[in-house]
Amino acid sequence: MEDETGIVEVLAEAVKKARKGLGLSQEDLALEAGLDRTYVSQVERGTRNCTIIVLARLARALKTSPDRLLVPQKKTRG
Repeated sequence: MEDETGIVEVLAEAVKKARKGLGLSQEDLALEAGLDRTYVSQVERGTRNCTIIVLARLARALKTSPDRLLVPQKKTRG
């Protein structure tokens, strides 16, 4: 089933931005969230549709709330 809402891409961008903002590697984030590094990579590339449980784990590891990871990021010019 294709993601028609774009929410997977929104999550991908938000996770990557938050991870980099904290200075974490994908491996660091994976360890904090109790996930495999390849899973984190798939989430960040938008190829993995994670469960609500995983969303909560990622949010906790990124020191944010799950809902903040589901809000589209504003595009910056650069």
